[in-house]
Amino acid sequence: MEKNIIAIVQARLTSSRFPNKIMQKIGDKSIIEHLLSRAKRSKKINDIVLAIPNNKKNIDIKKNFKKVNFFLGSENDVLDRYYKAAKKFRASTVVRICGDCPFIDPNIIDKIINIYENNDYDYVSNTITPTFPDGLDVEVFSFDVLKKAWLKAKTKNDREHVTPFILKDKSLKKFNFKYKYDLSKIRLTIDEKLDLRQLNVIYSYFKKKNFGIEEINKLFKKNKKILLTNSSITRNEGGYLNLGQKMWKRAKNIIPGGNMLLSKRPEMYAPNQWPTYYSKAKGCHIWDLEKKKYLDMSLMSVGTNILGYSNNSVDNAVIKTIKNSNMSSLNCSEEIFLSEKLIDMHKHLDMVRYARTGGEANAIAIRLARASAGYDKVAICGYHGWHDWYLSANLNNKVTNGVLKNHLLPGLSTAGVPKNLKNTVYPFNFNDFNALEKICSNNKIGAIKMEIFRNIPPKNNFLEKVRKLATKKKIVLIFDECTSGFRETFGGLHLKYKVQPDMCILGKALGNGFPITAILGKREVMENAQTSFISSTFWTERSGYVAALKTLELMEKMKSWKTISIQGKKIKNMIKRLSIENKIKTQISGLDACPSYNIVDNNWLQLKTVITQELLNEKILGANTTYVSISHNDKIINLYEKKLDKVFKLIKKIQNDNFDVRSVLKGPICHSGFKRLN
Repeated sequence: MEKNIIAIVQARLTSSRFPNKIMQKIGDKSIIEHLLSRAKRSKKINDIVLAIPNNKKNIDIKKNFKKVNFFLGSENDVLDRYYKAAKKFRASTVVRICGDCPFIDPNIIDKIINIYENNDYDYVSNTITPTFPDGLDVEVFSFDVLKKAWLKAKTKNDREHVTPFILKDKSLKKFNFKYKYDLSKIRLTIDEKLDLRQLNVIYSYFKKKNFGIEEINKLFKKNKKILLTNSSITRNEGGYLNLGQKMWKRAKNIIPGGNMLLSKRPEMYAPNQWPTYYSKAKGCHIWDLEKKKYLDMSLMSVGTNILGYSNNSVDNAVIKTIKNSNMSSLNCSEEIFLSEKLIDMHKHLDMVRYARTGGEANAIAIRLARASAGYDKVAICGYHGWHDWYLSANLNNKVTNGVLKNHLLPGLSTAGVPKNLKNTVYPFNFNDFNALEKICSNNKIGAIKMEIFRNIPPKNNFLEKVRKLATKKKIVLIFDECTSGFRETFGGLHLKYKVQPDMCILGKALGNGFPITAILGKREVMENAQTSFISSTFWTERSGYVAALKTLELMEKMKSWKTISIQGKKIKNMIKRLSIENKIKTQISGLDACPSYNIVDNNWLQLKTVITQELLNEKILGANTTYVSISHNDKIINLYEKKLDKVFKLIKKIQNDNFDVRSVLKGPICHSGFKRLN
């Protein structure tokens, strides 16, 4: 083949982390314009080709460049795109440049080409061991080497990133071109908006177009701060982050915290590894954005889907409703039918109000209870949402440093919570009746709000004593059964223990994934909704009620609470068995239908991350808690046991061989509960 050095620039508008990044402006030109202008100044390159995906979203790039060679190919199989572009333009030597490198240095390009031409190397780059700034990357190799990779590379990563196969091929002679100084911490590329700001700062500083590596080096010596503003972004992380993680980084730029729900943040499980986003869910399986299928042995949407994901009967009932309009100027009759059903299940209670989330429902219950009792102060045990009334418990330092250590509240900031709410909420520990009695003796308490089950069941007639105390002091007793409502009984754990509250909150599983929560209560308490304003537009939407009616119908028919309790007990016994076999000390807790375990180890969070990481390798979403659904049949549990046994054996090895668990981890350690919000 005749000598023909072709620079192939891979570019697209559909970056998962920063869409349209190559069209972002630095000064008065786009990133891709800067790149092309600089690459054209190379004395060694014969021609430049922009290799872009062949789809509608990316073809628009062509409209902006009339005198540029284009090749349209596969979006995800970039290796195929590269090979076919090189073949079409009859390249003998390929120069690989990425489209997000606006400050590419033509002198570096030529030096690397020279090394390649004057030596017996198959591959030459400045990226094997980076010393140049990220964004000045150049790779040079022959068409034959590219063809070999194209023919033999099989993995997704090898196909998506062009050269990993070449780098792994031990038969090829490779050379790494190093700079005289290590400037690898500098980022001159773009993956996030922080990078764009940095690129504009650098461009403005030089006030000229022809600066290169030497000018960058001089600036680095003069003022490192200017060049390291975006150094926290990991080099080439796009090569190992899954699509969900790339989208997560994108989300955190525009959504505080990245999402709406703390317990769904990937940092809670395996940072930089957790798939984060889903495309589909069915039964107890989830498909991520890359269509990879996972078995969900963890959240099951934070306990909302007892009937499994996308239950056909529930979904079809909602779809039918939506076709007839989900909202109108009139009320939907389904809220009457659902209310009648719930009251029939809880004959000790008289009336129902609805909301769409547990936090809302808890806030409504507190408002009604305070209005009914005539006192503002509240005693709490458990987790009851995010509203001011609840977080105000953290305003009291004495309480925070004492009782709160045993609650879900530690570490939660009170920023934005009015300071005048201090000393309005008093937490007490589950099963500690004496503490509650003391609170009620020393304060005018209007409501006692508590969960029925806090990892361990009530002891020594705890619930009965609470009921008696509330009655005696005319305190409104509220049972928050958002989580426990349908996991061991049909309607609430208080039915099992035969202790009647004044109010009961049901949520999560009530709509099998559709948003609906119910506040049930005695008439004298609930009627306060007429005098205290409690209203919302979307509490009147129809799908939640329809979903709840169908969910209750199916639960009652199949006695789902019994099934999930049986299957959850099997998971508990399995964890106990694996712990004994592998000589791992564990603490097993929770309802049978929601088993949880901790490994007794000072490095528990590190081990928890290892567990999640290794289960991900087995295509299982797992941590240390499983919200069991009816889809978790024996076959599923047996598979989980087989995979978890492998993980426990690794944990045993880590503990017995006393080696640093961090050597096993592929990413950061997971966060702990509410102790870190960001």
